[in-house]
Amino acid sequence: MTIALFVLAGALLAGFVNGLAGFGTGLVALGLWLHVIDPVLAAPLVVICSVIAQLQSLISIRPKFDLRRLWPFLLGGIMGVPVGVMALNHIETDVFRAVLGIFLVGYCAFTLVSQRLPVFDRGGAPADGGVGFASGILGGAAGLSGPLPTIWCGLKGWGKAEQRAVYQPFNLAILSWALIAQAQQGFVNAEVGRLTLICLPGTVIGVWLGVKAYGRVGDRQFRLIVLWLLLASGTVLTVTNIL
Repeated sequence: MTIALFVLAGALLAGFVNGLAGFGTGLVALGLWLHVIDPVLAAPLVVICSVIAQLQSLISIRPKFDLRRLWPFLLGGIMGVPVGVMALNHIETDVFRAVLGIFLVGYCAFTLVSQRLPVFDRGGAPADGGVGFASGILGGAAGLSGPLPTIWCGLKGWGKAEQRAVYQPFNLAILSWALIAQAQQGFVNAEVGRLTLICLPGTVIGVWLGVKAYGRVGDRQFRLIVLWLLLASGTVLTVTNIL
């Protein structure tokens, strides 16, 4: 029962963040799930919930995709996913928790000061492809394909709608590919299926609430909401891992 409650709460909170910001399922859910389930189970579970959340929010928001900007990210990400899936066999639970917690805290700190950073629109398609490749590795290993392209799109000075039109379809494509790769490697098993059934109502309700909130809050408000959720998740995960 404790495991089920943790899994359901993680799915609900992660679904809300995904519906609100267009990414973040893995960042939020893993902060709770890794306390009660193994990373080898958590990784495909994140990917499954992320794909469901992305489909639901994309249908609701219908952003205008920018294929010209999107294709380098996709090409790099597709090549990176198999590398991340292979890394699943070599992940140590304690190290993974510590690295993820530090990453969450660092990511939030970076985002909080990003408004004062200069626009960095250099590197063109090769740089975008490199970001996509690294994101594909994270997507295959832990369902974390969203943070890097989100940071990179923000550095380019794009607006909220422009960013979401790139990183959200990218996440959907890469995580769908990651799910196929994980299934082929045998990581999507009966236990993952059982946990998915627990997550499904939380994910769907969370995304629905997040999409509703997205239409009602301003840029600064939703930015702060997402940051505080991620920061809390990363802090709790880091501190409990140290203790």
